[in-house]
Amino acid sequence: MSLTIDEFTLRQTMEESLFECHHYLDRVPPEVAFHEHEFYEIFFFLSGDVSYIIEGRTYQLRPGDILLTNNEDIHKPDIRPGKPYERYVLWIHPDAIESFRKVGDDLAACIVDAADRKYKLIRPDSGTLTRLKGLCEKMIRARKEDSFAKETLAYLYLCEFLVYLNRAYFALPESIQADVTENEKVNEVVTYINEHLSEELSLDRLAGQFYVSKFYLSHKFKEYTGLTLYQFIIKKRLVVARNMLREGVPVTTAHLQCGFNDYSNFLKLFKREFGRSPKEFMKQD
Repeated sequence: MSLTIDEFTLRQTMEESLFECHHYLDRVPPEVAFHEHEFYEIFFFLSGDVSYIIEGRTYQLRPGDILLTNNEDIHKPDIRPGKPYERYVLWIHPDAIESFRKVGDDLAACIVDAADRKYKLIRPDSGTLTRLKGLCEKMIRARKEDSFAKETLAYLYLCEFLVYLNRAYFALPESIQADVTENEKVNEVVTYINEHLSEELSLDRLAGQFYVSKFYLSHKFKEYTGLTLYQFIIKKRLVVARNMLREGVPVTTAHLQCGFNDYSNFLKLFKREFGRSPKEFMKQD
């Protein structure tokens, strides 16, 4: 996984914080590989020439667009040179998602619904856009203050941000779907993989399951997801196994339910992906 150094360092703080909000501006496009997070991400795009690939769908971004990804989505920005690449990024711990459901209205509703619908783009109107940008700045400033209850204040700004984000999400016009490049067959295969991780997911089986040639499936899958079928399946299995471990599921159960019948192979791939063994990973809680 390739990330900018600042973003990688800051992601480590998510183990001690329910949420983070940061502002980034790159004059030179950073190199970012396909990756996923242990947390939920709200990606608030401000400027640049960028498209964003999320599990087979490519979103052509306009300034002000917002993308929602959960802790299983495999994604990658395609950042082209020529314009400054500016964005706010909010990272929200899964525990915070649960806490939002207890404040009265479900402030996590848009994030959960986006995961269910597999449609991640929000395009707020100009008034909402200005309000959301202002709240991002308030969250960042509150965290920098040396004042009483600064974390509480930042959390209150986050709650307000999520109120207006939900309003924008559930008022989305259908017309913005024109900015999404996708392939219906690839979408079906991605959904099938996500729902059948414990089963055999060979190229032969998937091609037969969806009545397409192996060549067509391999070619189209790589074209739309940016990963080979094998790469996507392995990464998805590892991500889901990691999340299961975070929830306290035993290692043996997690690797079998995610389709790894050989523990030694699972261990090798897990350490390569996350830089630590499954047992070491569980000790981070």
